[in-house]
Amino acid sequence: MQNGRHASLMRTYAEQVAGLIGRIETEEADAIGAAAKLIADHITRHGTDRLIYVYGPGGHSNLAAQEVFFRAGGLVNVSAILDEGTLLSGGALRSMAIERTPGYGRVVIEDNRLGAGDLLILVNAYGINAALIDAALTAREHGVTVIGVSSRDHADRTAPGHPARHPTKQNLHDLVDLHIDTKVPIGDAVLEIEGVPERVGAISTFANAYTLNCVMAAAIAELAERGTVPEIWRSGNAPGGDERNGLFLDRFRGRVRWL
Repeated sequence: MQNGRHASLMRTYAEQVAGLIGRIETEEADAIGAAAKLIADHITRHGTDRLIYVYGPGGHSNLAAQEVFFRAGGLVNVSAILDEGTLLSGGALRSMAIERTPGYGRVVIEDNRLGAGDLLILVNAYGINAALIDAALTAREHGVTVIGVSSRDHADRTAPGHPARHPTKQNLHDLVDLHIDTKVPIGDAVLEIEGVPERVGAISTFANAYTLNCVMAAAIAELAERGTVPEIWRSGNAPGGDERNGLFLDRFRGRVRWL
């Protein structure tokens, strides 16, 4: 009986994850295709050495930036901004306090010297925190093209006075050149267990990882259709991985800050 309950819980969680991913697949296909074309345009215009920046200002949203950085099967020229301020490795409460600090996102964008002609993907589960909004506003001020990845519903349904919000009360999806909606529900967790007052089983990491990997795969396909052979990382644990990846290290070491 105990195993049966566990199996039922696992099945329900899998259904929730699959349902959310299915919605992204069907409802955001156009937006993901548009993002892929922006990335392909960026590389076609500037060459395969031009960086694509990804920043996930927020505790677990940082995982999204890491998901597509130095990643087997991923573009070599992706540069994740892994600023220590909101990384959970520096302390969970510290991370939350910093993501709620007005002005912090501005410092990160300017410290990484993003400017006109650059391309930035900003990803955050909820799309509202102060560091995220400042990063978006600053990037736009400096002429950066910005793709946003966040939950529109979560942002729209979060009260204007919520302590995580930027002083302007703005949402990421209203500030970017292109937005992809990850559909993450309010509160993130999706499972209800009898006798437990709070929902469990967060879902945003699945949504972010699926969305970003789809964007990258679609961008690679777009480049191939245009006759550009994109450069792809191979797993270092696969045969020939170290040798292949070694072809790129001298070109990007020093330019990709966290390589």
